[in-house]
Amino acid sequence: MGIASHAWRYAAPAFVLAPVAGVLSPIAGVTALALAGLVLVFHRDPERRVPSSGIVAPADGRVSIVRRESERLRVGVYMGVTDVHVNRAPLAGTVEGVTHSPGANRPAFSKESDRNEQVAIDCGEFTVVQIAGWFARRIHPAIEPGEEIARGERIGHISFGSRVDVVFPEGVERADLDVRKGERVVAGETVLAERENPIAGRRVRRRAPQE
Repeated sequence: MGIASHAWRYAAPAFVLAPVAGVLSPIAGVTALALAGLVLVFHRDPERRVPSSGIVAPADGRVSIVRRESERLRVGVYMGVTDVHVNRAPLAGTVEGVTHSPGANRPAFSKESDRNEQVAIDCGEFTVVQIAGWFARRIHPAIEPGEEIARGERIGHISFGSRVDVVFPEGVERADLDVRKGERVVAGETVLAERENPIAGRRVRRRAPQE
């Protein structure tokens, strides 16, 4: 299993402190090592089996938001502390823009989190929005404008928190969703909505809409 980039940045201080703390107190030394280990576990980056079709989940966690915004459907996934925090592309596409917006740091599961610090990855047909929470203060997108991305490809991670939303292509309706609010999903593997042809907007209806 891999480790997400930037993980060592957060784990290194604890590793450096451990020997010094160990001289003063064995318990303190062990605690520092345990903290460093937890940071690395938190940034774990397992491989995923990406399906050949469908709009896949951008993050591990629970579906916390399903709502319409103008002509587009938005689905948000809240990442708990035990979830993998590496984010993946829901569809293949070309990155048109990566925009960072400063903001508040409300709990990612609250309604106020829409005003939190966030990074929007605009791929034209769809957008992925990485949102920081009250504890997460570091969003790390791993792609740049002009890059081609594949379905399920790693596009970044959020250190210590939060929520990742997908603003779906036009034409996707609630009735097309394969998931419900509160349901657990896996980044790059769980299909949020299945469509025969994303470009033409043809869809396969899978489940009746539910709140």
